[in-house]
Amino acid sequence: MISERGLSDRLAGITDRRRIAVVQVRGAIGGAARTDDLIRTIGQARRNPRIRAVLIEIDSPGGTAIASEQLYVAVRRLAARKPVVAWIKGVGASGAYFLACAATRVLAFPSALVGSIGVISVRPVVVDALRRVGARMVVTKTGPFKDMGAPWREPTEERELVDAIFRRFTGAVRTARGFDDEALARVTTGDVWLGIRAVELGLIDGLADDEDTALEAAQDLAALPHHLTVRLGGRRSLLQRLGVPGAGMGPPGERWLVEMESWLGAPRPRA
Repeated sequence: MISERGLSDRLAGITDRRRIAVVQVRGAIGGAARTDDLIRTIGQARRNPRIRAVLIEIDSPGGTAIASEQLYVAVRRLAARKPVVAWIKGVGASGAYFLACAATRVLAFPSALVGSIGVISVRPVVVDALRRVGARMVVTKTGPFKDMGAPWREPTEERELVDAIFRRFTGAVRTARGFDDEALARVTTGDVWLGIRAVELGLIDGLADDEDTALEAAQDLAALPHHLTVRLGGRRSLLQRLGVPGAGMGPPGERWLVEMESWLGAPRPRA
């Protein structure tokens, strides 16, 4: 037997074509979360007149700096045209929090992990090892910094590059959250917090226990009488839905490295 509300929702689905789009960002940005595909999906949501608001569901430890900022720019363009709610349902760390800063409103599950605002660059240095075995690298290059980041040279100029990316990240956080210098310094230590603490710190606007609550926020922002949805993006395979590592990522390659590095650097509490 169909309830009165259920019947009204079905009728609304037939007569009212307005929708809230749901876009999922799962896995490392540049890894399982394919940047080009997500940017294309976000662009479709921006251009579709039937889509009146967008919910971005986030469960990501971040990823590569450039890909994260590309998604931030795409979400910012979307939010300039229609309301966007970013809901951190599991992990919204580093670059994943970066992209969330472009949303109209940021929500999180109470025990979701939020933050890790910072930039990291990791590479092996084998200078001493080569010296001990009596080996050396002969490099022919057109400029003194052409091999910057190579394992056979000492880390020197990389710090300036990391700091420049960090300033872009923190600039987005400052703009989105309205932080002054003191408040910004408090949250840009690379630390992560539970959603309930992130509200107190001003990193997010509120909490949402489930997708329905997050959709209601998008509904309010768009002034819709319902929160009927359309899910955008490619369909996930059975292996992806079962959570099989590496499912849908293609042959092992750089994407796999990004995925592993990002998750290895993210805290994963267990109960």
